[in-house]
Amino acid sequence: MLEFLAGHKIEVFTATWCPDCRRLDRFLAESRVPHSQVDIDSVAGAADELESQTGKRGVPYLRIDGTRWVRGYHKELPTRFDPKLFVVELEAAIADLPKH
Repeated sequence: MLEFLAGHKIEVFTATWCPDCRRLDRFLAESRVPHSQVDIDSVAGAADELESQTGKRGVPYLRIDGTRWVRGYHKELPTRFDPKLFVVELEAAIADLPKH
């Protein structure tokens, strides 16, 4: 598990048709990161909430402790996901959150 995430509530805004979402879900499962999924196509208002809080409609996005958002993809990279970069982005997002 990514130890620094212990005790934080992780929600992944996702969609069943999204290959980046499946890739992120595999990474989180392999890393044993407990998380819930919010399907933007089946949870009423989820897509609008994502867009209003991040300015984006693309998924996957993670919401940490209901306040911090982290993208779950790297569209600028040929692989579309870099685990090391993702971890750096997660660490930065929770750096000033209260410890659990």
